[in-house]
Amino acid sequence: MNAPNPDTLKQVKDFSRPIITFAIARADRADVAYLGGSDFKVYRADLAAPKFEPKELYAHESYVTGVALAGATLVSGGYDGRLTWFDIAAGKIVRTHDAHAKWVRKVVASPDGKLIASVADDMLCKVWDAKTGQLVHTLKGHKEKTPHDFASMLYAVTFSRDSALLATGDKVGHVVVWDAKTGAQLGSCEAPVMYTWDKVQRLHSIGGVRSLAFSPDGRSLAVGGMGKVGNIDHLEGKARVEVFNWKAGKQTAEFPGDKFVGLVNRLAWAPDGSWLLGAGGAGEGFLCFFDMGTKKVLRQEKLPMHVHDFALSAAGDQITSAGHNRITVHRLGA
Repeated sequence: MNAPNPDTLKQVKDFSRPIITFAIARADRADVAYLGGSDFKVYRADLAAPKFEPKELYAHESYVTGVALAGATLVSGGYDGRLTWFDIAAGKIVRTHDAHAKWVRKVVASPDGKLIASVADDMLCKVWDAKTGQLVHTLKGHKEKTPHDFASMLYAVTFSRDSALLATGDKVGHVVVWDAKTGAQLGSCEAPVMYTWDKVQRLHSIGGVRSLAFSPDGRSLAVGGMGKVGNIDHLEGKARVEVFNWKAGKQTAEFPGDKFVGLVNRLAWAPDGSWLLGAGGAGEGFLCFFDMGTKKVLRQEKLPMHVHDFALSAAGDQITSAGHNRITVHRLGA
């Protein structure tokens, strides 16, 4: 099946919210979205309702930075280090784990719905059984300190489409690919341009790998972040995406950004692998489509908010984006 043409992109919905939405999960072809944000709460939102009124389901003790759907189970994670399992049908929490010693940055479900992966600033990726909540793997492949002896951060995690592979990415641009079943390390890539160290003004660093996505065939791995920054107190670096042959650890494509600044917080491939979509921002937000055949930018669309996450439908024809004070829905195709 051919993916829809990005030239047909059209915004069809725009909802305002009084908070920052850090994470979104949607069941394919459903008008229901699950949201986590800066008010510490997890919500269910009906995107087709006449009035947009997300319903609170439960709360964490800090920012909710990850939500993932595994069948009828919703799993969320936050800066409180906890993971919470919520039974959607029963409408209740079924378990909570003190999963990580530091902030949870991302929570994802494997496409087959069997596994949950979480990453946090304790520099661990933990893989969980989605049904039972049992810990399956603790993956250690990232250093706790940056080369300048400051605490590092583990921002990104993703599964391959067949659920066989898992990738993790950290602040200094180090990416590791794992066997999701055995927990064995299979390869690594480096994206050092996405890490900026200011040794003069602030003794501080910024950037890092903020998003990852395997191509549909699992052979390529897209890495998103931001280019070098002059003033590290601002997200002024150009939005940046690199694509790797992860088995060889070799970069095969580079999109250094020519229009928008800020972090690429989310990446997803078209169903047929013909294009790659990235979203993120700084003060403003963006959607950027990259042609994987010509290795050129296909389309760049400004959004009214810094995008933290989006959900792409299986057919590649609907994008639900979430971020600062807004949620938007775009469609592609006729």
